Amino acid sequence: MVPTPTHWDLAVIGAGPAGAATALGALRAEPGLRVALLDRADFPRDKACGDGVAPHVLDLLSEVGVTGLVDDRAPVDRLRLGRGGLVAERRMARPAWVVPRRVLDTCLVDAAVAAGARLLRHRVRDVRHHGDAVVLDGEISAAVVVGADDAHSIVHRALGLAGGPVALAVRGYAPIPAERRGALVIAFADRHQLAYAWSFDLHDGRANVGYGEILHENRPAPSRIQLFERIEALLPGATEGGAHWVGHHLPLSTARWRPPTGRLLLAGDAVGLVNPLTGEGIYYAVASGIEAGRAAAAARRAGRPETAGDRYADATRRILLPHLRHTAFAARLARSTRVLEAGLRASAADQRVFDDLVELGLARGGLTPAMALGLGRALVASFRPTGRLPEPP
Repeated sequence: MVPTPTHWDLAVIGAGPAGAATALGALRAEPGLRVALLDRADFPRDKACGDGVAPHVLDLLSEVGVTGLVDDRAPVDRLRLGRGGLVAERRMARPAWVVPRRVLDTCLVDAAVAAGARLLRHRVRDVRHHGDAVVLDGEISAAVVVGADDAHSIVHRALGLAGGPVALAVRGYAPIPAERRGALVIAFADRHQLAYAWSFDLHDGRANVGYGEILHENRPAPSRIQLFERIEALLPGATEGGAHWVGHHLPLSTARWRPPTGRLLLAGDAVGLVNPLTGEGIYYAVASGIEAGRAAAAARRAGRPETAGDRYADATRRILLPHLRHTAFAARLARSTRVLEAGLRASAADQRVFDDLVELGLARGGLTPAMALGLGRALVASFRPTGRLPEPP
């Protein structure tokens, strides 16, 4: 057996999609790098998530040599959005897939190991700078370290960074009723905006079922019982026969994207990259992870690993910052019931609006003229029956 090095070119904490993508991005750019992929769990392992994989994720993974990930799975090409009796359901421009994280994460870890990464079971508890390296738990050192260790990131804490808005969600797997088969179903709540329940067809007789809402300082977090009650209120019968229920926090993205610089980087949930409109995080995890890996490889190749953070910040600002500004603004708008319902009406009436909304919620799309025009028309129409002025958001 080849002995395990104690010093690495790159150490990645967390082997979920962000961590595996980091290793893949680094090794695709520089195949000879010594890359350690650290995780506290053995694989396969479960992870709380909606399990939706957008086609854009597959596009990114193909850039780092990962293909065929969903060849044995049925696509889901319909998205149903609803609130009360108002429903917008259309075929998406490109289908998505529902892949349990137990399967997805294992495939990505296997791909990273095949590319040359070393997977080590290790729970990191301490991160310190030591000369020209970062030392983990006093025993593992690396020229660059990427924290891809979810919402409770040890690297995030080591950097002393402040937190942002957070959502709470619960997820399980339950038998899917006939009326929800073949679709990604999202039902928005009548209160607690932004909040919604979901049912995503796994094509094996079950659905990934869950509910999430943004937490606010001025009201207590919902209990586990309340979370289940809210699922049932929005999607009756969705929890019946369900199992494997897991709760988790989602650190939501904002318009203020300032990734850290230096030898310590963050990717995915660890840096608060979760779409505030949809709770989607896999695209962000893979996109930010690949860029973190590329930045680490480029900095090491230049003989200046301390510049990895600057390189990463430049790359991610280009690809993510405009999008994050749009999603933050759209999330503020969607807190208004009238605006949310106008968006549903506009999506039901116009395929272009629907497609643009999907891009905004699942990948790196932005607010478009078609969306603005459709929303404006729907808002005007909503005022006509009463002639009242709009309600404040």
